[in-house]
Amino acid sequence: MSVYFISDLHLKPERPDLSRAFSSFLSHTAQGADALYLLGDIFDAWIGDDAPVPGIEPLVAQLKQLSDGGCKIYFQHGNRDFLVGSDFTDRIGAELLPEQTVHTLPIGKALILHGDQLCTDDQEYMQFRAMVRNPAWQQQILSKPIDERIALAKQLRTTSQERTAEKDDYITDVNADEVNKQLNKADVTLMIHGHTHRPAIHTFDTQGHEATRIVLGDWDTQGWYLKVDHDNYQLISFGIADAP
Repeated sequence: MSVYFISDLHLKPERPDLSRAFSSFLSHTAQGADALYLLGDIFDAWIGDDAPVPGIEPLVAQLKQLSDGGCKIYFQHGNRDFLVGSDFTDRIGAELLPEQTVHTLPIGKALILHGDQLCTDDQEYMQFRAMVRNPAWQQQILSKPIDERIALAKQLRTTSQERTAEKDDYITDVNADEVNKQLNKADVTLMIHGHTHRPAIHTFDTQGHEATRIVLGDWDTQGWYLKVDHDNYQLISFGIADAP
């Protein structure tokens, strides 16, 4: 059984190389996979299922083909694509996951999440997150004309980049106490997430048990994916320009 995890591709028209690399990943690496988890920020911005990112139709077709071929696809919201809805996930044959969930993998039970909810030291962002994840706020935004939503998305993205650049690294990383809290609440010792753009495998102690936190990397000059196969796992990187 082979299961793959990716996150933080930040697909956008200005980076066709990322779309090509994702297409290559779907047609080569993920072929024959039993499951593929898309853990958020697959798109750099998503303003509604009625206004998908330009140029993604070939990727939609590839994902649907993968799903139709027997690969179970899961999609989880990130902080850039939290407006992805069931219309889109139905198109690609994916199941829309809650903000965090426990799934049984070949290596055991794992808590799976995008990861931004773990960055509790960034109180400004946590307040923003609570606002944009509010269903009433989302419905208000989705009711606006597409051109207004495009302008809002650009404004939010610019503000986010500026604010993040001003913050210390520890503020934009996960809070260790929050990690332990969520692991203990879920009663698991394995966590998989993205968001921080700090790919690594961390081992640590939580309530007397050894725990593992696997952090997926973002796609820029390098691409990252986690492969879980039988009782093994690998966090793998590759050159975006090297994708066939």
